[in-house]
Amino acid sequence: MAPTDSIEKPPTVERTAPIAVFSNSYARLPEHFFARLAPTPVPKPRLIRFNEALASELGVDARGFESDELAAVFAGNVAPPGAEPIAMAYAGHQFGNFVPQLGDGRAILLGEVLDRNGERRDVQLKGAGRTPFSRRGDGRAALGPVLREYLVSEAMHALGIPTTRALAAVSTGEPVYRDRELPGAVLTRVASSHIRVGTFQYFAARGDLEAVERLSDYVIDRHFPDARDAERPRLALLQAVVERQALLIARWMHVGFIHGVMNTDNTALSGETIDFGPCAFMDSYDPATAFSAIDELGRYAYANQPSIAQWNLARFAETLLPLVDPDPERTVELASEAISAFSSRYQEHWLAGMRGKLGISSNEDGDLDLIRELLQAMHENAADFTLTFRRLCAAAADEMADAEARGLFANPGAYDSWAARWRSRLVADGGEPKARAKAMRAVNPAFIPRNHCVEQALDAAIDYGDFSPFAELLTVLSRPYEDQAAFAEYANPPQTGERIFRTFCGT
Repeated sequence: MAPTDSIEKPPTVERTAPIAVFSNSYARLPEHFFARLAPTPVPKPRLIRFNEALASELGVDARGFESDELAAVFAGNVAPPGAEPIAMAYAGHQFGNFVPQLGDGRAILLGEVLDRNGERRDVQLKGAGRTPFSRRGDGRAALGPVLREYLVSEAMHALGIPTTRALAAVSTGEPVYRDRELPGAVLTRVASSHIRVGTFQYFAARGDLEAVERLSDYVIDRHFPDARDAERPRLALLQAVVERQALLIARWMHVGFIHGVMNTDNTALSGETIDFGPCAFMDSYDPATAFSAIDELGRYAYANQPSIAQWNLARFAETLLPLVDPDPERTVELASEAISAFSSRYQEHWLAGMRGKLGISSNEDGDLDLIRELLQAMHENAADFTLTFRRLCAAAADEMADAEARGLFANPGAYDSWAARWRSRLVADGGEPKARAKAMRAVNPAFIPRNHCVEQALDAAIDYGDFSPFAELLTVLSRPYEDQAAFAEYANPPQTGERIFRTFCGT
């Protein structure tokens, strides 16, 4: 059973127009799915950033609220009307080792809102204080990880990749203690839901089949309503989750994103990218790239992400086995087929995206070899992943632009050899060169959250209280596919002394 400790609720916002209208469905589930409690107030909340565009999308009305009033709400000091704060229970495999109870150790779900499209969205405070799941932690978040998640999650959204979003960042006015004293902060995170593979594992590990069944019904109704009418609804649920994960991981791979901690408790059934602790984007292409300081063996390296996603999905399938089919042998057969399908679905999504990145609109058998040859040449010549594909956009329209792309390769001849085969493929594909280049620029970003740029922005905020680099970087990343001449330096790879080799989870 999940702990159900309660804490006195903070005061509610007293306004004629509420800041949000909550419609809380997860809080209607059985009490052992979560713990009811309120955020722990902070002494001096100050609003760092409020995402007005997302607020409008959610129907969150902040008009008439002063900055300090918004800070009080998004720090957890003041509860919006209708909010029902809870900490969710879940378990998970962390680096392959099962932990039977994790849960929201420093996050509190305020509730859900129906956005302007009628879609249900979670509103969660991250860093809102201790919960019954904190496991001796302080339940707080340091400023750096909060700003990192704000930057990277919003960048992922701008890149067109399913992700949680950042609604607000607030400093708390009190320190947190990690390897040193750091300023504290709270992030307001928005998601289609925060239900994870680990949520199912929590109940399955306890033999609570009734809870697994109840949770699966809830997920079907919330995320996959078409599965309700299938012959085997839980099998349809599994198949739908497999499809979303296959597409999500392919999109990560297309932009060189490395999650860094792909535990089952960080695998959202909604198909969104969730938790941005030690994540990073590749500079020079190397499939073995791993940044996370806690991933000593490279389990979650870039090239391993598809196989890890499939492994995580297998753990999800295990929780559903008793519910798929009355015949145990048939259940295992059907679930195994669903998990095996991940490989082909991922490969199809990945290959389609890579064709698009190279300006290829038709399908030919040799395309996979062409893509692999480019990646191999990039690896052997330390070519920057993002810049190579971006510069190919110009090269696709004009051979004279080859110089910029080939200059990224330690041995430019390696590019020349590949480019000759690529151009032959483009001729066979047909199409107008300028139109092809335009289409390529729509899928090959000029700007990603370069690790060194992110760290520079965080250092300025943490060490000097200067949030202007953070704000500027956020502006640049909001238009990743546009050439922004005024911010061209943000597209550059790091200099030798700027390279980031390790990232940290920030818990």
